Amino acid sequence: MRQTIGRSVLVVALAAGLVPVGVASSASAAVQKPAFGPLGYGNLKLGMTAAKARATRRIVRKPDGDSARCTTYDLKESPYNEYRVGMYISKKLGVVVIVAPPGARTPKGIGIGSSSAQLKAAYPNLRRGPGGYPAATVPGNRKAYYLFNESKGEVVEMSLVLTKQDCLRVD
Repeated sequence: MRQTIGRSVLVVALAAGLVPVGVASSASAAVQKPAFGPLGYGNLKLGMTAAKARATRRIVRKPDGDSARCTTYDLKESPYNEYRVGMYISKKLGVVVIVAPPGARTPKGIGIGSSSAQLKAAYPNLRRGPGGYPAATVPGNRKAYYLFNESKGEVVEMSLVLTKQDCLRVD
């Protein structure tokens, strides 16, 4: 509730010319989610060890998808049901997969709900990745790729994946 009141006051102050535009930009940027990529999502980075990832206090254990090589987690901000996980951490390679939470966007503006046309415009060199899903190289990180899941002409899920990983089968 306090944020809503703060935003209303900011809008009124802007309209009255009481707040410099630079301050308004900073205030609205504070409520935006961090970019999804190229190196990770906020302070969660690809390759980060499990201990460092846990130290961010942004993840919660989810043992449903564990294997001998990898442990699974969810982002606290968007936990999944029992059949899905939000992050894979390899015991050898660190964080290897981060699944985007709702509202997250790539630096090119693609997120859950983006149309297939928007996806193709942002990433014209899409290829078929693991499972036949659209995949794109990550600008600014040649060691990773985006994996998108589309349904009915829109992006319904996206992940940031380390190219060399040992957690998921890539058929």
